[in-house]
Amino acid sequence: MISTHILDTNLGKPAAHVEVKLFHAETHELIATATTNPDGRVSDFGIKEFTEGAYQLEFEIAPYFSSLKIKTFFPRVCIQFFIEDINQHYHIPLLISPFAYSTYRGS
Repeated sequence: MISTHILDTNLGKPAAHVEVKLFHAETHELIATATTNPDGRVSDFGIKEFTEGAYQLEFEIAPYFSSLKIKTFFPRVCIQFFIEDINQHYHIPLLISPFAYSTYRGS
C-alpha cells in the first residue's frame, strides 16, 4: 500500500484538499489520483496490487498556497521512490512551505 500526508510547516497545519497523482516513474503512466483529506492525508490510493519498480507522487501545491493568498516558488512537488517489497506499506510524507519542501520514508 502507498499512502502520504502533507504538513504545511509554515502554518503548522495539515495541507487539505491537495491533488496527488501516482505514476509509474519509468513510463509516467498515471495509476491513480487522490485529494488530501482535512487532515492532509491520502491513506490509500485504492490500488490493490503493486509491482516492484519506480513510482512517482506528484503534489499540486500551487492551488493550495493560492487559496491562502500565498505565493510559492514550487507549484508542484514530484517525489520518486522505489518499491522493492510489494507486501510493505510505503508512506511518503511531504513537508511544505512557500519556498521549501522535504520528504522522508515514513512508517
